[in-house]
Amino acid sequence: MFFMVNFCVDWNGYLFFHMWRYDMAVIEAKNIIVESTAQQASARAAEIFRTIVKEVTSQRDLCRVALSGGSTPRAAYHHLASQVMTDGLPWPMVEIFLGDERDVPQDDTESNFYMIQRILLDNTPVNWERVHPMRADAEDIEAAANEYEQIIRQRVPAGPGGVPQFDLIMLGLGADGHIASLFPDSPAIEERRRLVVASYVPVIRRHRMSLTFPLINAARNILLLVTGSDKAEVVQQIIQGDEPHLPASWISPRDGTVHIVLDADAARLLYSN
Repeated sequence: MFFMVNFCVDWNGYLFFHMWRYDMAVIEAKNIIVESTAQQASARAAEIFRTIVKEVTSQRDLCRVALSGGSTPRAAYHHLASQVMTDGLPWPMVEIFLGDERDVPQDDTESNFYMIQRILLDNTPVNWERVHPMRADAEDIEAAANEYEQIIRQRVPAGPGGVPQFDLIMLGLGADGHIASLFPDSPAIEERRRLVVASYVPVIRRHRMSLTFPLINAARNILLLVTGSDKAEVVQQIIQGDEPHLPASWISPRDGTVHIVLDADAARLLYSN
């Protein structure tokens, strides 16, 4: 295995690079942007979100996105809710789904939807009929996951292979390599048929609902935002290594683009060699 990296500076002065991993017959291409600070990385992720939404809605009526919880995406949502970002962004044309959810009521402070609603949705002119929270607190969480999958199949047009194709899925990254609620050693990461699953996560002793890789990897754009020095090792492993035990390493869109936005702390080990 070896790597080729092209470093570039775009017209805004942002450092980014393209990395190709040659591993047998497989070539993975990722667009990786490194910002100096976590705040700048979050702002950059928000700008990518904005650009994709405007591009999609200039071509058709709706842009369909999935948003994840977590402290890192939260910072990007703050930027998206700012006036400079909201002005000119056609929020009523954005259909919003969740990438994952905890098994708590939607008005619980631990709920991903509660965080997204409070920070982003309540501060933007979204069409609430096009906002689809996960019912992870349902008495039958498996049935709720199946119902959410059916909503996605009904609302999101199918792409190649007949799988619904989101225009954008936004993700954070845990220090253990998890994305959405797909944790290491969870059977959910190996799911190949269902698009939404409910599973018990022993490491946190909670049930979670999550999109699965067949759906994530069908997206046109996957935006992975990672900040903090505690993520540096896992960032190095998923970008430069062959680490199948890390869920994030399973990100491999069939017909889409991965945008990885890092701050300098999260990217520090990429330059160690």
